[in-house]
Amino acid sequence: MILVLDKNITKDQKSHIRNMLVDRGCFVHETDDSGRNLISALGKSNIDVAFLKSLPGVEDVTPVSTPFKLASRQWHSADTLVPLGNVMVGGERIVIIAGPCAIESRDQALTIAREVKRYGAVVFRGGAYKPRTSPYSFQGLEEEGLKILAEVRDQTGLPVVTEITSMVQADVMMKYVDAVQIGARNMQNFELLKCVGRMGKTVVLKRGLASTIEEWLMSAEYIMSEGNDRIILCERGIRTFEPYTRNTLDLSAIPVLKKLTHLPVLIDPSHATGIREKVSPMARAAIAAGADALMIEVHHDPDHALSDGPQSLYPKQFGQLTRDIYVIAPVVGKQLDFDYLHKAAGDSNRQDVGTRSPKAIAFLGELGTFSHKACLQYFGENMDADPKQNFRAIFEAVKSGEAAYAVIPLENSLSGSIHENYDLLLEYDLQIVGELTLRIVHYLIGRPGAHLEDIRRVISAGPAVQQCRQFLDRFPGWEVITVNATASAVQEITHNEGYGYAAIGSKEAADLYGMEVIEEGIETNPMNFTRFAVIAAAPGTGRAAGKSSLVYSVGNQPGSLYETLKIFQENHINLVKLESRPIHGRPWQYMFYADLEADVRSAEFAPILDHLISKTDYLKILGSY
Repeated sequence: MILVLDKNITKDQKSHIRNMLVDRGCFVHETDDSGRNLISALGKSNIDVAFLKSLPGVEDVTPVSTPFKLASRQWHSADTLVPLGNVMVGGERIVIIAGPCAIESRDQALTIAREVKRYGAVVFRGGAYKPRTSPYSFQGLEEEGLKILAEVRDQTGLPVVTEITSMVQADVMMKYVDAVQIGARNMQNFELLKCVGRMGKTVVLKRGLASTIEEWLMSAEYIMSEGNDRIILCERGIRTFEPYTRNTLDLSAIPVLKKLTHLPVLIDPSHATGIREKVSPMARAAIAAGADALMIEVHHDPDHALSDGPQSLYPKQFGQLTRDIYVIAPVVGKQLDFDYLHKAAGDSNRQDVGTRSPKAIAFLGELGTFSHKACLQYFGENMDADPKQNFRAIFEAVKSGEAAYAVIPLENSLSGSIHENYDLLLEYDLQIVGELTLRIVHYLIGRPGAHLEDIRRVISAGPAVQQCRQFLDRFPGWEVITVNATASAVQEITHNEGYGYAAIGSKEAADLYGMEVIEEGIETNPMNFTRFAVIAAAPGTGRAAGKSSLVYSVGNQPGSLYETLKIFQENHINLVKLESRPIHGRPWQYMFYADLEADVRSAEFAPILDHLISKTDYLKILGSY
């Protein structure tokens, strides 16, 4: 049973309910779910629902229909974010876990750790205790391997995860690692499950070789029943009759799990396929299917690996895979953030001034807008949101130190550049320190119970209206009302009685304001992406920059622009964007905004930059990121 408690319940009433349930043989758990205070009553006790509803302080009682209670969506409707070191698994950012199957030596582990971190991994994996089919195979370095894992964390900043194979290893695991893994063979080792439940560390729970999804979730329930809800479900392939791969990767488990449970889903394509060339295609498919994280085996010398060399990627292959995931992730509404670890550790460039938190992030509109979603994907769920009503207010907030950063849209794949922001980048002495691309999926949103035939008026921001014009043209009788932001539109319909009003906005805004989606994906073109820039008062200090933005002007004579472009061509620098903007007060003269695949602040670029300056009348570096 799940008891929904009244918002005004007293401490005495809650204590009475808990004591009564315990006295009747129930296991009692309490949580907050989307603003609701819940108590679960689990166990063999058969308590009448009507009696529970009659208790003071109880608003409603819901029977749990699945055998897995605490792992179910009924118990916790929102996705659970599971910490793994400084990293959160299950949020807006894809988490990549990588490393060798087994820790073989200190040099081997550190070499691979540095390589996988360089290419985008944020967690390091490696086995210290290895359960092997043959008793004569390499069994791992045991505690010495754990010490090496701890050194990897200390030197690289990567949190570490390793497999626990016995309860007797619990104490040493607590000492050295950030998370423990329950291997496929131990998925139904119930005493071990209860042990890791009591440990309280994050648990990567792998699916058994021939286990059903329900059996898998019941194993998670064992861990959760001991008070530990920090569980990541890992699909690593199941045993079938197919001989062409080591196992069969069950990609269909991803959408099934997303419906059944709130726990994040991790995919291990290395053990699933057992063949190097098949790992990357399955990893890409897993992200497209909605996985929250990947676990990839990587080895710098797989031909001489002591365990699972044939399925381990070379570091450069791993790097290509992460680049592919970076491109795929926005299509399914997520990001692969190569600066995740740097941000999680606390960006040293943040401005600790002003009256707001040093984590304050300014953006346009309100909570639930696409700009807010971009902030969440870049900075994570712990950011201090600082919404502003216009773009100039955003720039002023960063300039004054009121906000540490701001996220601004620069261009949309359908409607083009946001020229106001390009002009403000020229006006203000701020720096672009990052970027991300967000797929814009528009939803028609109404009050709960509303249907398409009920709608008479639609509210949204002007750009959203334009991007959904083909859908809106199907309903010529609808009145279209524009507001500043899509989230404002969704908020507006909450104040209107009846079902006649609808809004165009994001799914997040619908959830935030308790509204329902009537139609999804109503944008005219599904290739609808917005590129956002992250701006700050000073240049970034994270990983080496791979891209830079400039603005410059040239003399008003034939070939002057060509002379600057020739510099890029001669030095093999890829120019990914070039756009002109009028110079205010100087008719028919233009500034040129350019994005380059280069770090213009690096020492190597200095001679090129000097040459470029000599060919321009004015040049400003907008940022390297």
